Amino acid sequence: MFRFLAAAAALALAASPAGAFGVRRLATLPTTSAAVARAPRVSMMAGENGAGGKKKVMVLGGDGFCGWPTALYLSEQGHDVMIIDNLSRRKIDLDLGCDSLTPIASPEERVAAWNQVSGRTIEFINMDIAEDYDLLVQLIKAEKPDTVVHFAEQRAAPYSMRSGKTKRYTIDNNLGATHNLLCAVVESEVDVHIVHLGTMGVYGYNTSGGEIPEGYIDVTMPNGDKNKILHPAYPGSIYHATKCLDALLFQFYQKNDQLRVTDLHQGIVWGTTTPQTAKDERLINRFDYDGDYGTVLNRFLMQAALDVPLTVYGTGGQTRAFIHISDTARCIDIAINNPPESGAPVEIFNQIAETRRVRDIANILQEQCGAQVQFLENPRAEAAENELDVANAKFCNLGLKPITLQEGLFSEVRDVAQKYSDRCIKQKILPTAFWNKKRAQAASTNELKTEKTEDAPAEAVEA
Repeated sequence: MFRFLAAAAALALAASPAGAFGVRRLATLPTTSAAVARAPRVSMMAGENGAGGKKKVMVLGGDGFCGWPTALYLSEQGHDVMIIDNLSRRKIDLDLGCDSLTPIASPEERVAAWNQVSGRTIEFINMDIAEDYDLLVQLIKAEKPDTVVHFAEQRAAPYSMRSGKTKRYTIDNNLGATHNLLCAVVESEVDVHIVHLGTMGVYGYNTSGGEIPEGYIDVTMPNGDKNKILHPAYPGSIYHATKCLDALLFQFYQKNDQLRVTDLHQGIVWGTTTPQTAKDERLINRFDYDGDYGTVLNRFLMQAALDVPLTVYGTGGQTRAFIHISDTARCIDIAINNPPESGAPVEIFNQIAETRRVRDIANILQEQCGAQVQFLENPRAEAAENELDVANAKFCNLGLKPITLQEGLFSEVRDVAQKYSDRCIKQKILPTAFWNKKRAQAASTNELKTEKTEDAPAEAVEA
């Protein structure tokens, strides 16, 4: 179990009362402070640390959609896990007026339930990585983690584009968190392996003209010299731009300070349940279905379960990469167990299972459950049609057998949606974030058809 020891009493708990989720935020540590007191945390009785090779892991953003099931999976594998999160995603729910479709428990309830069902510990600290730099340095010094898994970024492209406020928040939060982490690892002088959850969106979604490699491309310079460079970045939103800028920070800190970094370019995540979250109702993962945070496949599955037409943006010709939430956790574990050597280039994996065209997914659900399809004006400024061929050999060569889109798991997600259908606000399904004024004007006539048409059966979407 982690033991965050106090070197002195220079830092005290914030005197503010408990917040909306029963967790007090840390007081800000003065930059001149030489010591840190014990941070507020939730912890249960320590579980076994597992077999050899298991590691001490901090999961930043461990209360979120990907972070929570990953923390559980890592704990079950025997790693010693600590979650650090400022609960910002829960606060955004309040701002958007739309909760998770599934009723998620508080962090305290979650870690207590995990201890009860597994006998293992996950500790929780409420900390803002983008703001509480000095606390982060002291925490890393005290805990000396083997690995820090970095999920602590605003993760939705639509939310990053909905207003000037959310654009600035996404830049400030995401880049602040990433740079604070990198700088803190250097200052702490602890040999930490950083595993960062990035996105396939760093490559852009125009047709690439060939298979997208895993991070780097071989080039020939005008003088004939051979070189290897980062794949050109082509972000499609402020969110994606932050991930591109993260990648440049990783390159600098690896070159300058020899930090060990693994950057995972992940596809769109689908599914909500993992073997670990299924152990107890209090462990349930969040399920976002709204126009800002609902990923396309989960949103489609929820709509099919609730007899709401599948809302396809534009022609549905967008080809995207997909990965199941269980494979997200597995990939993180593989990355943790295969760190780069000190001085080695930033390791980059394409974390995907397969690529599919959006309208092809709509066709599958039409055939399986008779769902209707509704085409909407696209709120995004993006190519109407694109091809996407992506290399993913690295994870497969390390033992990953990716989960592909299949009826059994589709049914599981639809069952979850039906169980909590009373929590759905159907109008929140519509997109309300627009990439620019032109897209906002074009999409202003979008309306959600909540009643099935009965004059004719749904026809398959042309490919």
